[in-house]
Amino acid sequence: MRLRPGPRALWFVRHGQSEGNVLRDAAEADELDRVELPTRDADVPLSELGTQQAQAFGRWLAGSPASERPTVVLASPYLRALQTAAHLGAAAAEQGVLLPEIEVDERLRDREMGVWDTLTWRGILATDPQEAERARRTGRYYHRPPGGESWADLVLRLRSLLAELVAGRAAERVLLVSHDVPIQLCRSLLEGTGEADVVRLITGTRYVNCGLSSFEAEDDRYRMTAYNEVVPGDPRHPEELQWPQSPAPRPS
Repeated sequence: MRLRPGPRALWFVRHGQSEGNVLRDAAEADELDRVELPTRDADVPLSELGTQQAQAFGRWLAGSPASERPTVVLASPYLRALQTAAHLGAAAAEQGVLLPEIEVDERLRDREMGVWDTLTWRGILATDPQEAERARRTGRYYHRPPGGESWADLVLRLRSLLAELVAGRAAERVLLVSHDVPIQLCRSLLEGTGEADVVRLITGTRYVNCGLSSFEAEDDRYRMTAYNEVVPGDPRHPEELQWPQSPAPRPS
């Protein structure tokens, strides 16, 4: 079921590159079973590049028309998201633009992986082959790692957040700083897409750090105006941002 408009605009931004992203990429490249994080997942900070990405986003936001800037800023409680929101706000302030105070909402947090936390897929197959087989049978959307969450679980908490925004923030432009899968699932709620299209979208798209997806209220629906876009001034080179993108899912 597609979510009907409430706020005038919903802008979703993934956190900047985190130290966890760097370590996971290295673990995958080295074919390791586990990502050795120095902290719990919720306390993983931004990398230096991630800080620069957030600052670039804030400078770009400060240069946008005043009528398009956020009037509400919500963020996941995870450190990498909070730091992203803080850095982009500070960078905007340096340009003379003050953004609203950050409001923390735990429903924007990343997916909880339970006993699979820090494991690569190679590690999951090595340490928990029976559960890996159950995941294959159940499918990506509904499988819940022991002690963790399924994508459907995320949809339930995100639906409650968006419903509150629809009911209580109708005149606002809301910037939400979150994580890749929650942002993709919010898109599915706004567009009313079904399981197959959601799986195709998430598995076929690498959602970039500090990538923007924006939706503007229009009649009885939200119109997507940007998807997984990097703002001008981002410190990455264009070739670093090239990968196959999945087609937009059709409403079902």
